[in-house]
Amino acid sequence: MASATGRVTHKPAAGRPSGRKPKQNLDMLLDELAEAAADRDGDGRVTFGDLMNAVGRRSYGPLILLIGLIAISPVTLIPGMTWVCAALTFLIAGQLALGMKRPWLPRGILSRDVGAEKLKEGVEKARPWAQRIDKVIRPRFTFLAAPPFVNLVALACVAAALVTIPLGFIPLAPMAPSAAIILFGLGMTARDGLLLSLGLALFAAAAFFLAPLALDIF
Repeated sequence: MASATGRVTHKPAAGRPSGRKPKQNLDMLLDELAEAAADRDGDGRVTFGDLMNAVGRRSYGPLILLIGLIAISPVTLIPGMTWVCAALTFLIAGQLALGMKRPWLPRGILSRDVGAEKLKEGVEKARPWAQRIDKVIRPRFTFLAAPPFVNLVALACVAAALVTIPLGFIPLAPMAPSAAIILFGLGMTARDGLLLSLGLALFAAAAFFLAPLALDIF
């Protein structure tokens, strides 16, 4: 479960051995996504609303992380899904930049179908990377994950979403801004200012090389 502060908490299951190391943030998020996909195995239809409920509708960090993971997953093979992810990032990060306490999305986006099989495929591909990342993330430079610095990070997410829109016409081009969005979401979720800084550096590099390409498309 995700808390209102953007940190992810998880209630230990009954009977879990006391010496077992609890799961870290990204692995926990993947568990929630896999569970949401499994719950929809009957009709094969998973919506953004289902995924938001799985990670917690009141938390910006996990939601931005979720969108970033979807944006680099096989789900984006569905026509138009890259632009849906960009629109979601723009709306959610924009609300965070404005200081809104909880995110809101229109019903039309929440009902958008993601596809259970593609979601499960993406989760399994991301699992090894998640386990490696979870070994190094931790709360540090936490002032960067709090206002006003986190509002600046949110503005960078908005810029990444805007850059992604024209790049969606070019295969694999949205991967770099989407990776930056993942770092932003993970940094907010774990309150890891180092990850937020890395996300800003990655986005700056991506914007430098890809912005001229995006302008040419227009």
